[in-house]
Amino acid sequence: MLRREFLAVRSRLTADDVRESAAALAERALGLPELVRARTVAAYVSVGGEPGTLALLDALRARGVRVLLPALLPDNDLDWGAYTGEGSLARVQHGGKMALFEPAGERLGPDAVTAADVVLLPGLAVDARGMRLGRGGGSYDRVLARLERAGAHPALVVLLYDSEVVELVPEEAHDRPVDAVVTPSGVRRFGDGARAADR
Repeated sequence: MLRREFLAVRSRLTADDVRESAAALAERALGLPELVRARTVAAYVSVGGEPGTLALLDALRARGVRVLLPALLPDNDLDWGAYTGEGSLARVQHGGKMALFEPAGERLGPDAVTAADVVLLPGLAVDARGMRLGRGGGSYDRVLARLERAGAHPALVVLLYDSEVVELVPEEAHDRPVDAVVTPSGVRRFGDGARAADR
């Protein structure tokens, strides 16, 4: 129900809305200390009404950051490949789901994400505790579980519109909070990151 509501709001955004938000989002995200220091960032290519990520991906590459992008596997897990510019993307249709833009080059394996300093997560909303509402496919739950098993602790950052930062989202036992949310109007930190930023 809640997912449908957030998706309905996104479906009403114009291409101009998405483009303007993407520019503001990239500017905010690029100032994030975690992204300033990052050598490897796991990200994704936005589709439809999602907050736009291409401007951010290109800016990270221009800084010399290695950008990893996901490729959806048949079991909904994610493989990874390097982003080397818009020409390195392939539009892939996954059954009845939406078409995704995925890296066209070499696949690095699902564990490649464990080398990331920052993982940029898609989502539909985040609440005051930093709990993220995803689309419900479970792909990023697997990524987070894989990071935990590997003892990897990248900064987890979700990219959203301002209206998608809410008081409370439903949470399941395996959910874990993100460290920060970036929206076109600013950055909000959660947990230890929030306390560190307040000092």
